[in-house]
Amino acid sequence: MHEDTDGDGRENESGAPSRGVERDDREFLSLERELTVLFRRARANQGEMAREVHPDLESAAYGLLVRLEECGRQRATELAAYIGVGKATMSRQLRALEQLGLVARAPDPADGRAWLVDLTEEGRTRVSRVREARRERYVSNFSHWDRVEVEELARLLHQLNRGMEK
Repeated sequence: MHEDTDGDGRENESGAPSRGVERDDREFLSLERELTVLFRRARANQGEMAREVHPDLESAAYGLLVRLEECGRQRATELAAYIGVGKATMSRQLRALEQLGLVARAPDPADGRAWLVDLTEEGRTRVSRVREARRERYVSNFSHWDRVEVEELARLLHQLNRGMEK
């Protein structure tokens, strides 16, 4: 038997052995490879955007600011659940954001024991500015795409994100 095959004589597209990967699974390996690249670039971009909001802002905290801009004030527990972190991590991130003057906490009128977190005016201004600059870069980067394709990509990414929540 030739060593460049997976045991049944099949080779992958490059002529290398398929190493036991079923032909039906190659699209999933391709998906995994492309998602790995996308996620790596997204992490790098998130760090860049965080620094644009404030030089001392942690990369992970950027998503909190975007969530608050999009959804308005929320309890820390809601933010922690959305982001997928524990209470201690959320408390630490919110303290850091408060110290930077980007968020403020206020008592929840519906429950005096709870607090609501919201962007400060400074936080709202900075996040809006960075998001607008990012949107302009997307418009430029995707200028050769048809708007229907961009909409379809957004729809598919939304579907992917929803599926990953489960």
